[in-house]
Amino acid sequence: MNSADLGRRVGVPSTALFTDQYELTMVQAALKAGTADRHSVFEAFTRRLPEGRRYGVVAGTGRVLDAVENFHFDDEMLTFLRDQHVVDARTVDWLADYRFSGDIWGYPEGEVYFPGSPLLRVEGSFAECVLLETVILSILNHDSAIAAAASRMSAAAGGRRLIEMGARRTHELSAVASARAAYIGGFHTTSDLAAGFRYNIPTVGTSAHAFTLLHDSEKDAFRAQVDSLGRGTSLLVDTYDVTEAVRTAVEIAGPELGAVRIDSGDLLLVAHRVRQQLDELGATGTKIVVTSDLDEYAIASLAAAPVDSYGVGTQLVTGSGQPTCSMVYKLVARARSADPADPLLPVAKKSLGAKSSRGGRKWAARRLDAAGVAEAEVIGSGEVPAELADRQMLVELVRGGEVVGREPLEAARERHIAARSGLPMSAMQLSRGEPVLPTEYV
Repeated sequence: MNSADLGRRVGVPSTALFTDQYELTMVQAALKAGTADRHSVFEAFTRRLPEGRRYGVVAGTGRVLDAVENFHFDDEMLTFLRDQHVVDARTVDWLADYRFSGDIWGYPEGEVYFPGSPLLRVEGSFAECVLLETVILSILNHDSAIAAAASRMSAAAGGRRLIEMGARRTHELSAVASARAAYIGGFHTTSDLAAGFRYNIPTVGTSAHAFTLLHDSEKDAFRAQVDSLGRGTSLLVDTYDVTEAVRTAVEIAGPELGAVRIDSGDLLLVAHRVRQQLDELGATGTKIVVTSDLDEYAIASLAAAPVDSYGVGTQLVTGSGQPTCSMVYKLVARARSADPADPLLPVAKKSLGAKSSRGGRKWAARRLDAAGVAEAEVIGSGEVPAELADRQMLVELVRGGEVVGREPLEAARERHIAARSGLPMSAMQLSRGEPVLPTEYV
């Protein structure tokens, strides 16, 4: 396994200020009260799935591990906190030595989840765990939303290739994270070179309309591209007249032309016409790529079209209408001292409405029916029932502050394909509905 398999973590800055001020002020107050070292358990979970979604997808775990590893305060940050009077001098001194030394367990990346699933369990002192709340939620909420949208698009595509191309529709850093999450969710390639460099995701790209408009004729543009990139390139054929462009494309590249891309118009109708024309010109192996504001519904509507690949941008990097998973990070258990051997006391928020939570350090298991299909997400505290012992969902990610659960991105991608295929068939429906698995508490 080489470094590219795990992602290039070069030049990663400290993540310590990717946090909210109240996390530091809680540490200050806890230090003064003598409770900062109490052994504590926090869990990240969601109370409900985004409206209409039938399952969630865990994504961002690898980035969380990087963030935890790089969560430390340098001199410049400490000076900022001191000069701005964010916290007192004692707390600044405590932060200067901060390194997470606890344990983290969680659902492996690429796995599916449901309401209440304890996606990440963070255990250590109260102070060291509470500081990680915002950065963990920031990563998991974003990446899991993108991965869920990608998974729905992948299911709708029915095995046809998917290209992530949303970099210009979001923040430059979230574009890289989005490409990573989309790859986990089932996309095959990305147009974003930063994502390709950092995470070893296959990259693709040829030309835009500007390249055609640059030249004196479409023929000149196609010839220049073929001369540079070869006959297997993909030519964009909707700058002017599609029919004429396809004829010119095959004339220049011959039947070895790799693909044509359509970016506008009635994609269903145009794709059928282009396929017929390509076949008549002898370019039977030339593929058709469609783009133009696609989402999972548009992809599904093109199931009967002779389309080979879909390029998706805006809808993917915005979660296809659900840009967050509404995950929360809650203290669920704590001891009366710093000793991990002290009994953990379950704690939980008890409030009106839907914001209450369940206390206790939890395990999760997925129960299967006689055919091996998932039928329930089972969550509990204490002993795991014997019949569920080999179906537990959480895996060890960090032990004593050291990352032990980092894995190649390809593993998360393959895991998602397997996890999704193990759900009831109704999980693939795009229509609005309830979670495909019930959550059972024992």
